[in-house]
Amino acid sequence: MGLINGLLGHAGETPIEKLQEEFQPLLVEGEVLEKAFKVIRDSWVFTNKRLILVDKQGLTGKKVDYQSIPYKSIVRFSKESTGLFDLDAELKIWLSDMSDPIVKEFSKKANVNDVYQLLSKYILQ
Repeated sequence: MGLINGLLGHAGETPIEKLQEEFQPLLVEGEVLEKAFKVIRDSWVFTNKRLILVDKQGLTGKKVDYQSIPYKSIVRFSKESTGLFDLDAELKIWLSDMSDPIVKEFSKKANVNDVYQLLSKYILQ
């Protein structure tokens, strides 16, 4: 992910191998990491059972909040593709107990279609 995209808050894909050690204590039996996207220090991590939103806090980022969202609580999701002048894709996820969606922008290099397919795979079963 480029520095400019990171500063603008746009997500870029992160290799799962880099996250295995950090997430191993959080995963339940049979749960595996599927895809991850990073925005500066924060991440969206997709497993075969849930979406984990990672919020690294403070100057050092040592304090970390892991928000677990079971796929069954996602009631709607959408993606907006890149355009001629708008080079960023956008993903929106609505949860059953929230009126406003969780919104994240993805850089042109990050394939938001992969995320959309993952959500489709686990939510539309």
